[in-house]
Amino acid sequence: MLRLIGLAVSIGIADSLNPSTIGPALYLASGERPRRRVTEFTVAVFAVYMLGGVLIALGPGQLILSLVPKPDAEDRHVLEIVVGAAMIVAAALLWRHRGRLAEREASGVVRTGRSSALLGVTITAVELPTAFPYFAVIAAIVGSGLGVPRQLGLLLLFNVCFVLPLVGIVATLTFAGKQAQPMLTKGRDFLHRRWPVLLAVLALIAGVFVILLGATGFASHGHGRLGHFMRGFHRFIHP
Repeated sequence: MLRLIGLAVSIGIADSLNPSTIGPALYLASGERPRRRVTEFTVAVFAVYMLGGVLIALGPGQLILSLVPKPDAEDRHVLEIVVGAAMIVAAALLWRHRGRLAEREASGVVRTGRSSALLGVTITAVELPTAFPYFAVIAAIVGSGLGVPRQLGLLLLFNVCFVLPLVGIVATLTFAGKQAQPMLTKGRDFLHRRWPVLLAVLALIAGVFVILLGATGFASHGHGRLGHFMRGFHRFIHP
């Protein structure tokens, strides 16, 4: 369970630096009724992401799990290593294309005049089919063999981590007073220029952490199986 908590938190935080959600939230923070609009946007993003994860985990995820042999501990550790390696590859691609990605304007959709809640629903629904880090977490949770309540708890933990930057924007609007707008404007400008670099660094750190989780778990279980094999071999040659 602790390993899955670490997986959900590390990937959730790395995935939270998403310009498709933070960019619009920062623009909403500069308009009318900023705290209310960003709060509505945050709740909508959280609700759609959480609902999508639950539907995948309890629907197709459980169906696939029922059709294949239940993965043992070593299989789950191998999956962790694969997920970590995929995140490192993603970090490398982000770093390689950081200049071109930084030139993209991710927040123009905010100027359509739609409600902030509908904006959050629309953006998240469009992003969800390509949310590969989220799918990796869902696969690890579904394959863990834990009961449904614990699986839902892990999905909840991931999604809380995913919206932390948005919650931070709401907190800034609430507690920073007159300094909120200058702070958020600087943050928006910095994010626009540097988000690929920041996301690449976070993805790299999370990837290394997840690989270490899988490698240590695999080593411990592998050592146990090796010891069992050696004892059996010893009994065979020395009956």
